[in-house]
Amino acid sequence: MRSGLLAEYEDPEILVRAIRALRREGIVAMDAHMPYPVREVLEALELPPSRVPIYCFLGGLAGASYAYLLQWWTNGFDYALNVGGRPLGAAPAFIPPTFEGTVLLAAFGALLSFLGFSRLPRLWAPVDEVPQFSRVTSDRFFLAVDATDPRFDRIEAENILLASGALSVSAFGLLPRKEAER
Repeated sequence: MRSGLLAEYEDPEILVRAIRALRREGIVAMDAHMPYPVREVLEALELPPSRVPIYCFLGGLAGASYAYLLQWWTNGFDYALNVGGRPLGAAPAFIPPTFEGTVLLAAFGALLSFLGFSRLPRLWAPVDEVPQFSRVTSDRFFLAVDATDPRFDRIEAENILLASGALSVSAFGLLPRKEAER
């Protein structure tokens, strides 16, 4: 989020009411910043389901396939040694390395998809410039309203946030209010 409004709240219930008030007005591009997860806030935001598990599963599937096929090829065809009359493709012996390959590539898939979808690493964001935002890790709840939302009207959104019980509303990445009205 490059620009918008940032509202500060003391209580998560008030934050939920503010999210619902903005949704009633048609504003949907917003994000909540909290010191700890609150289920009601996440439900009020109506976030789409994460796609990270899909990439985790695909990574695990690729890891299992690669590990099993590598062992099967090397032991059965490329460097076949018949020791003690055992079969060349002994599936039970392939289970531990296959499991390790599954876990390894599933973890890589989860990590890389998480970093990609969250656009990390990001060393700076415009919301970091708001002085009150430093309290987000200790005792305050923040609601960021994105200015790129088609229904975003700065004055209307600011009035809704203040009426919902916000302690303060700050603009980030936007022109100051006097310059914006010219």
